Parts: sequence; C-alpha cells; structure tokens
Amino acid sequence: MSKKPAIQQFDTILQMMAVIPDEQAAIDHFTAIRWKNGAFCPLCKNADANRIGRMNRVVGAGENQVKTPTNTYKCYACRKRFSIKVGTIFEDSKIPLRSWMLAIWLITSHKKGIASTQLAKDIGVTQKTAWFMTHRLRYAIKTQSFNRPLDGIVEADETFIGGKEKNKHAHQRTGGKQGGKGKVAVLGMLERDGELRTGTTPNLSAKAVQTVIRDNVKSGANLMTDEHGAFVGLSDAYNHHRVNHSAGEYVRHYILHTNGIESVWALFKRQIIGTHHFLSPKHLNAYLGEMTWRFNLRSMGEGDRVNALLAQTAGRLTYKALKA
Repeated sequence: MSKKPAIQQFDTILQMMAVIPDEQAAIDHFTAIRWKNGAFCPLCKNADANRIGRMNRVVGAGENQVKTPTNTYKCYACRKRFSIKVGTIFEDSKIPLRSWMLAIWLITSHKKGIASTQLAKDIGVTQKTAWFMTHRLRYAIKTQSFNRPLDGIVEADETFIGGKEKNKHAHQRTGGKQGGKGKVAVLGMLERDGELRTGTTPNLSAKAVQTVIRDNVKSGANLMTDEHGAFVGLSDAYNHHRVNHSAGEYVRHYILHTNGIESVWALFKRQIIGTHHFLSPKHLNAYLGEMTWRFNLRSMGEGDRVNALLAQTAGRLTYKALKA
C-alpha cells in the first residue's frame, strides 16, 4: 500500500471546498477516513494492508512508459478488485464524491435539514436524485446508534406527527383529529444537557410507551413527563415527576418540567412545515433519526460533523429497497 492520504480539517463550507478542490481530493479524503485504522477489503474483510494493492494505469511503452495510480484496489486474499466506495452508501452512485460532501454539509449543518428540491438546485441534480441522496444519508445516520442509557434528569414526551387537514391535498385528508387516523405516534426522551432518543411507536398505550422508556432510560433516573396516562406506573423504576399541563402547570420548583423535549418536538414540526411540507409515515423514523443525530452532535463543529458522517457510511440502500 502507498502512503495513506490525510484527513482534511475545515470549519466552513468555503474551507471545505478549498481543501477538497477536486474529485480526487474528495476520494483521498474519504479514503483517509474510511481506512483510518488501516486498509481492508470490503468484499472478503481481509484487513492485512500488505495484501491490498493500488492498481496503476500504464501509459506509453518502453523507456517512455509511465505508471499512474488509479482509484481501484486489488485484494490479494480474494483476488477481487474494488474502489473505496464499495460497501458504502456511495457504491454505484454516479454523483461525484465532492458533491456528496456538499450534500452532507447541507443536511448536517442546517437545524431543520434541507428539502430535496433545494438540494437538487444547490448541487445540480434532479429532485429524484436529490431525494435518493438524502435518504442514503439518513440510512448512514441510522447506523450511528446512541446506545448509552439516558441518566440524570430525563424528560419524556409523546406527540403525534401528521399534517393539518387544511394543508393536505384532498386525497390525503383523513378527517382524523389528534391521535386519529392519518397521524403517527412518536416518543422522545431527552437527557438534560445530554443526548436525545426519538422514534415512532405503534400507539400510546402504557405498554408501548413504557417499554421504550425502560429500554432507553437508566433505572433510578429522575424522569419528567406530563400527565398522559401512558406514563402511569413508572415510579417503580424511576423518580417520576409529572407536570399537569391540563391544569395549566408547566414548571414546578424550577426544575420539574418537560420544556426541553417539547422544544425538540416544536423544532421537528417546524422542520416538517418549513422544509419538507409533508412526510410519509413510512419514512418518519428516518427523518427522526436525522434530527436526533444532528441534535446529539450539536457540540461538534460543522466540519467535524461532515467527517463524522463520512466515517459511518458503510452499508447500502438501493432505490428498490427504499421504495418497497
């Protein structure tokens, strides 16, 4: 193997474009990130860098023969050739990796994400291509699991996601009210000054809600919720405090509230209304995952978030699987 390329550092989008001036620089940057801990074959998982070689292109003949390195590698364990994109969300994509990096910057730096229509204009692709790109990135975001149990003071809150009837086309209207047909129940848990967990739930029954909470919140934590009946029965595992919103109570003793997680839901709903306008229930968890990932890495610099996402792009999402 030749000398490993370096991981570039940048803080602004202009700096990123400057240190990644062309497609080869983007490929070198991604190679440095993906092979940070050493080269490996994505086909047979061989991790012996001495048995992975970079292929050369030969130009000319005799004394005039010149060898230049290509972006194709050969694994001498399985005898197969591959590029650095194989086994990632970029595999088989005709979009330049530099354009992918710009898309990553836009989706990770904007608090409310970016619409596929806007991304299409920004990087010069069709809306269909931009939509597929954003979902590939959400697929990569999903691979980052935040598994540490939440602890300390944890706020939990339920809500329903679904467009207002007056804002829907006639064929999308269901006539449902809060919690009715056409809306999806979601649950969020926020550790104060810590991480966020979100996801859809089949319903807001005590069994469904409490199973998620017990799976994500450490026993003994201080749990703050509203008065929803699904939260009744959690006192056996938590120091459970409930705020009675229906009685006009939102804060008690300064620290007993669910304002943090409610602000998260307000941000997500503004993301839907202001950026995406409509979300399919089928893909709701992907959008929740995107928002949660951004929130949990909020202390990172913009460029560091780009590199963090590039580091977790293993796996593939085909268009057929996305539309299935």
